[in-house]
Formats: sequence, structure tokens, C-alpha cells
Amino acid sequence: MERFKISENTAEKIIKTLNFSKLNGLIAVIAQDIKTNKVVMSAFANEEAIKMTLTTGYAHYWSRSRNILWKKGETSGHLQIVKEVYIDCDQDAILLKIDQITAACHTGYFSCFFRRIIDDKLEIVGKKVFEPK
Repeated sequence: MERFKISENTAEKIIKTLNFSKLNGLIAVIAQDIKTNKVVMSAFANEEAIKMTLTTGYAHYWSRSRNILWKKGETSGHLQIVKEVYIDCDQDAILLKIDQITAACHTGYFSCFFRRIIDDKLEIVGKKVFEPK
């Protein structure tokens, strides 16, 4: 399956349909690995991040803590190659079906959702795929 990519003009039309007002200029983004169907991370995006994602085919997000636009994997090489894009019914969240390179989580796990509440405790259910530096 090819990398998802659309023109700037089409991206701008789609962005105009999205509701960025609920989260002060941001929308929620869920990244799901297309091969495993695992949700690998959730993040936020502003209009610029969505435009970059739609026009380049690589996942871009807005960092609320650093207050910057970032391309997932730009420094680590753990890119998210966008394959499909879905918009929810309220038009305030996006699902990216991606090809995750190496891992999504900076802690070394494939998915950021590697802990599960089981009975009365939190257990690690994922496997580390790399050791962070």
C-alpha cells in the first residue's frame, strides 16, 4: 500500500471541515499500526500538523509541552508512514493508520499503550523493541 499523500489544496479543504475549537486549536489524533491493528499512540495536532501529515504522508503532531510542531521519528528514525486517514463523526479527531517504523513509544515499546490494569495492579504487557538512549 502506497504512502497516503494529497495536494495542499485538497488538504486545506479537508482542514476547513475539522473542528479545532473544542481543544483550543487542536484535535485528537490516534495512530494505529496498519499491520497489527494496535493503537500505538495518541497525540494532538493543530492545523499545520494536519496539513503536513496530509501532504507529506508522514505523521506530524503538535507538542503541547514543547509548544512546537514535530514530525514523529524525525530524530529517532521511528517514523510513522501514513497509509489511511479517518475523521470521526464530530470532526474533532483523526485516526491515522500508519506503518510504524521500529516503535512509537520513546520508552522503547512498540506502543505507548504497553501497561494494562489487571485486577488491582498495573502490569507491563508489551515488549521492549529498543533501549532508549
